[in-house]
Amino acid sequence: MSGATVSEIFASMEYGPAKEDESVAQAWLERHARNFGHFIDGRWVKPEGRESYTSENPATGRSLASTLQGCSSDVSLAVKSSREAFRSWSALPCHTRARHLYSLARTVQKHQTLFSVLESLDHGKPVQECRNFDVPNVIRQLYHDAGWAELRDGEMRGWQPLGVVAAIVSSSFPLMTLSCKVSPALAMGNTVVVKPDTRTRLSALLFAEICAEAGLPPGVVNVVTGDEDFGAELAQHSDVDKVDFTGSTERGRALCRDSAGSGKALSLRLGAKSSCIVFDSADLDSATEGIVEEAWSSQGQLCSAGSVLLVQESVWEPLLSRLRVRMSRLRCGSGLEKSVDLAPLVDESQRSSLEALVEEAKREGAEVFQVCGPSLSMGGPFYPPTLLTGLAPASRFFREEISGPVLAALPFRTAKEAIALANNSRYGLGASVWTESLALALEVAGSLQVGSVWVNAHSLVDAAAGFGGVKESGFDRDGGREGLFEYLRPSWSSRPRPSTSDLDYKSFGTSCETPPLPQGAGGGGREGEETPKVDRSYKLYIGGSQVRPDSGYSRPVLTAGGELLACVPDGNRKDIRNAVESANKTQPGWLKKGPHTRAQILYFIAENLELRGAEFAQGLSLQSAVSLEDAQKEVGLSVARLFHWAALCDKYGGSVQETPFRGSTLCFREPIGVVGVVCPDEKPLLSFVTLMGAAICRGNAVVMVPSPSNPLPALAMCQVLETSDLPGGVVNIVSGERDQLTRHLTGHSSVQSVWYFGSEQGSQFVEWGSADNLKRTWVNYGQPRDWSSPVEGAGEEFLLHATQCKNVWIPAGEIYAN
Repeated sequence: MSGATVSEIFASMEYGPAKEDESVAQAWLERHARNFGHFIDGRWVKPEGRESYTSENPATGRSLASTLQGCSSDVSLAVKSSREAFRSWSALPCHTRARHLYSLARTVQKHQTLFSVLESLDHGKPVQECRNFDVPNVIRQLYHDAGWAELRDGEMRGWQPLGVVAAIVSSSFPLMTLSCKVSPALAMGNTVVVKPDTRTRLSALLFAEICAEAGLPPGVVNVVTGDEDFGAELAQHSDVDKVDFTGSTERGRALCRDSAGSGKALSLRLGAKSSCIVFDSADLDSATEGIVEEAWSSQGQLCSAGSVLLVQESVWEPLLSRLRVRMSRLRCGSGLEKSVDLAPLVDESQRSSLEALVEEAKREGAEVFQVCGPSLSMGGPFYPPTLLTGLAPASRFFREEISGPVLAALPFRTAKEAIALANNSRYGLGASVWTESLALALEVAGSLQVGSVWVNAHSLVDAAAGFGGVKESGFDRDGGREGLFEYLRPSWSSRPRPSTSDLDYKSFGTSCETPPLPQGAGGGGREGEETPKVDRSYKLYIGGSQVRPDSGYSRPVLTAGGELLACVPDGNRKDIRNAVESANKTQPGWLKKGPHTRAQILYFIAENLELRGAEFAQGLSLQSAVSLEDAQKEVGLSVARLFHWAALCDKYGGSVQETPFRGSTLCFREPIGVVGVVCPDEKPLLSFVTLMGAAICRGNAVVMVPSPSNPLPALAMCQVLETSDLPGGVVNIVSGERDQLTRHLTGHSSVQSVWYFGSEQGSQFVEWGSADNLKRTWVNYGQPRDWSSPVEGAGEEFLLHATQCKNVWIPAGEIYAN
């Protein structure tokens, strides 16, 4: 292009060189002699004897800087600094913290070009993506959370900060991911230790320096560098109160197991396999541009990248022909070139992995379309944009996460088939729906098992809307009011610090401490009674029917004085399996009943419980050794608690998120699905009703394990439920040995969440066992709770655990241009 005239340029329409100036970023690296330590307590720390890691520009392979590979003593130093800073930072007035975050936002804004160029150099992604998307979103996040810092005491009344947060960041959106963790944590009064990804450390170190320049107190944000094992050491440090992790699913699974029983809060943002669903009612030209943008921007290395393309059969060929033409015009080159579409991958090993995967696709019979422009002949780990067709729906290319510019396409006939194909994945981060029919878009969005749905767009994010996934894409949200709760705990509670033991996970719950033996002599009729009473046979409650246990065993239940009161069924693995199967079959229909119908049924349950209140009070008094008056109070509180959850059936459904997006962003609070609930021994009726009501009022189905020491109130509830129009399978009750049933519930792949209120060891096992399919868990670590209190027994905490947020982004622009 050199020497070309203006008319020649207009005739050819070829791109000329437009390289971003990197001199300021290089000068910053030089100022630090291209040698960085940790940033702890407001200053650079370079301990002796540490190994180093060389950060390189993926496009050229040239060294950028040397950084430390930290060790356990570095973790301790950083966590200690953050703990000391937490004492003063959490005590600051909300307005003061808001000013700090506002100052940090302004300071990042002043250096936004430096951040953009450094991120491009270190990660390899095109600089225009950093400049136009990543850094503006970082600034937006800080401004947004400065507002929440100002409002915390009013809007989040009844909550308190967790303490020290360990933020472990991935190489996907390194700077954005960091800000999504640090900003809300600081706003809520926590301090943070950041561990960036091994391959993309430099923007995090610059951010730490900018925090100091903005006047953030020392120790509020510390940044330490190291490998994956170093990150695990940070997560396992005893003085870390929360681990906030973004990375691979397998690493997240390992963190679940490693932190089990520690009392730490845990948030996971993991792998993804996001679908782009194109219907025949879509604007195909717009859809093509959107697919290209999201399948191949940032080289397809984004967690939300659209790596699966589902196209309605009638527009299959028209869309794919457009897509191939558009792919042929993509430009590949150095990330600092402003005119490129694809830059290099983050490292060479990723390219080797992609080459092997595409060869495997060819062996499966795939048709492979790749664009190999001349720019791909340059050095560096470049990989061409790739389109795969002709694969079977069961292929790993539609099920497993593949980080790179590879898009697998599949046709579908009907909307139901498209939904089934999109949901046929262990992941559930996001999906896009392309259609001009809003009714179709909303119905499909409601049926997709993901955390975000974008209509006629993809990967829209904003600080005001939570971003996160379901299933094996993790749990909890970054952004929005819903994301703030990840950094808070109820004010009445304190950090659990259980005495973590070397629990034998293989043997936990595999044997009975108290086998179900008959009580023997002493259970006959009373002296002087000629005619014995009709025996009452308690049964399990599964699928709306009272059934006998598969084991054929029963457990004796004794009065406080040791006399035989009743025998209850001893449930086993098969009973849990039947209960979970029934709950999964019923839950979608229960949700479709609608909030008003669910409320009426809960009111009806309360009405029928009150009618039998004297009977329940007598039973509670007889077995629990409480006075009849106290038992009557518990029954009355249980009725009131059912009224409370009935009232919330239609008052916690979601909100409209106030994003800068030209359109509407709707937040739907959806049910978790099937929840396994292991009930505590204290307040056996009230705790049972509280946990059951909180779950089912939001559309979940439950498998309840009642208190093993006092299961009769829960089993007596079977008759109340049967006469209250509750659909069979919404509530299932399985009594038996607590540890055994907990093991079966935790290990069941069709249970989406487990709530456990029992022992420290049981809590530890639930957190460890949930890692297999990354269930959400809520455990008490053996700590008691005041179930009578409206704060501890009926707070928003219950609804947060019973729901998950899905954000649906709906564009505007039919009348006025965006």
